[in-house]
Amino acid sequence: MSNEDVRQFVQQAARQQQFLKVAGRDEAWERWRAALDLTPRGEERVPLAAARGRVLARDVVAGVDVPGFDRSSVDGFAVRAADTAGASEHAPVLLTLNGEVLSAGAQPRAEVTPGTATVIATGGMLPRGADAVVMVEHTETHAGGGALTVEVRKAAVPGGFVAAAGSDIGRGETVLRRGQTLSSREIGVLAAIGLAEVDVLRRPRVAILSTGDEIVAPGQPIRPGAVYDSNAAILAAAVEELGGEPVRLGVSPDDEATLERLVAQGLACDALVLSGGTSKGAGDLSYRIVSRLDDPGVLVHGVALKPGKPLCLAATKGKPVVILPGFPTSAVFTFHEFVAPVIRALAGLPEAAKESVVATLPMRVGSERGRMEFVMVSLVQGDEGLAAYPLSKGSGSVTAFSAADGFVAIGEHAEAVEAGTPMSVHLIGGNRLADLTVIGSHCVGLDAVVGRLIVEGLTVKALNVGSMGGLTAAKRGECDVAAVHLMDPASGVYNRPFLTPELELVPGYRRLQGVLFRPGDARFEGRAGAEAIAAAAADAGCLMVNRNAGSGTRILTDRLLGGAKPAGYWTQAKSHNAVAVAVAQGRADWGVAIESVARLYGLGFLPLQEEHYDFLIPRARLERAPVKRFLAALEDAEVRAVLEGLGFGR
Repeated sequence: MSNEDVRQFVQQAARQQQFLKVAGRDEAWERWRAALDLTPRGEERVPLAAARGRVLARDVVAGVDVPGFDRSSVDGFAVRAADTAGASEHAPVLLTLNGEVLSAGAQPRAEVTPGTATVIATGGMLPRGADAVVMVEHTETHAGGGALTVEVRKAAVPGGFVAAAGSDIGRGETVLRRGQTLSSREIGVLAAIGLAEVDVLRRPRVAILSTGDEIVAPGQPIRPGAVYDSNAAILAAAVEELGGEPVRLGVSPDDEATLERLVAQGLACDALVLSGGTSKGAGDLSYRIVSRLDDPGVLVHGVALKPGKPLCLAATKGKPVVILPGFPTSAVFTFHEFVAPVIRALAGLPEAAKESVVATLPMRVGSERGRMEFVMVSLVQGDEGLAAYPLSKGSGSVTAFSAADGFVAIGEHAEAVEAGTPMSVHLIGGNRLADLTVIGSHCVGLDAVVGRLIVEGLTVKALNVGSMGGLTAAKRGECDVAAVHLMDPASGVYNRPFLTPELELVPGYRRLQGVLFRPGDARFEGRAGAEAIAAAAADAGCLMVNRNAGSGTRILTDRLLGGAKPAGYWTQAKSHNAVAVAVAQGRADWGVAIESVARLYGLGFLPLQEEHYDFLIPRARLERAPVKRFLAALEDAEVRAVLEGLGFGR
């Protein structure tokens, strides 16, 4: 790229600032809502086999009685109740059996006259003359003298064990109402009144289009700088969940003619949702094309939200058109905040019920003035009530929304919320408290243990907040298990120096920490680990990638550096994998991580120290059944074999 290309890019971005006239969340919603036609998109007739999840277009009135005849609800004998008066175990009444058996579906031929009875099965049609059924358990049959008789040992009452015609549904009765969502239960009602098809509201067709040269469809080879298109998959599934029909338009490159053609194709649907192209870069074409719409066109470009500021809301002839931010968390959050209610309305569904709980933030959360910030959180049950752990993965995270139990809102005038503050958590999909909560340092070995428990049917919530975070959570009673590898800088001993009387240490396994580097780098090849770190720290051109403060690896690294702050020291990766990626891609020359990660990324490895990856358990939780199952899984032979295969020994 030439200097002229760079200059033009900057100028283009500066010009686009005029479009970002940021509106508040409520103002943006009201402005957009007023321009939309949210009436359902018509109706259609579908077979019952395709009706589950659909919304009724009109009331359903029964054209038949259910049941359509008086029928027996037990196996026994159809009788005249008056004939059994006074019957008991000691004084049974003897009745003569008629010569037929009324099974379900059989039409009676003989009348039950005084002194007679007819054998009838459950569901059988009550014959003329009978007004009750006697259970077979209260009778005894006899054969003799050329006739069959039955002793009735319990008196019947009129209507006893008889389901009268129309007692469930009466002809002319409204059984289902317009706007009801059809589940298996409602479909059963429709079948019971003989309907093979039903009139439902047409599902709104929602076009979904991803934009950007960097977007690659899943299943295709990935290239450096590119990302797989997760947004389209998430949004299409969400549209289906909301009662809509997704129309996947694929991925458009940053080519104006192609994007314009696909937008026109999307406008043939009931709504159009684009993902990406809302920011101020020169390559963002989505806004440019959508801004050409009229009646009324673009209504909002920029909402005072975090995540989701670049959101663009438009409408044309009452039809919603949205450009979501490209980053997954921002895209999914703004979709559910703004687009989901619109799709529900177009599908004829009522507004979704909103549920919230109060939980305490276990740590300080910073915020940005001027924007309402929504922080995804995961809920855990602590000794003092619910705690809401922030999922600080950023707007580019694919997993943050799926891992969250809900979110908290931080007002636009707040710069931070202090630890210990009670917050209202708006739930996403209900309160999903797990059987077992594990908080602390992440490890693929821990995945193996947790995986065994999940296969056995246990629900497990694992929050990766680092070893110090796990220790703090265990002290507060906010987890069942804390996964830690904390080295005491003074003694070099792992984990035990951090114990309190309320915590039990359960030995886990050993992991080998070392220096990661690209194979062939002469600055590291053939050297001892500590020697290589000392040499790299003295070389201003040798860039390191560090670990985040509070992690066990950071404590080890700082101890080995002895106070030195080499180039790249303040670049902090939040996982072993992130260290390996930075080194493998050449963004850093070295970092400290575990051996299994070095193997995974094909990197060189210089051993430093074997660390202890152990588990701290609050003593008050040791007798919990899920904790006992965790400890059993840790000792399981198959799990141990997996750990050894990863290079983790006892």
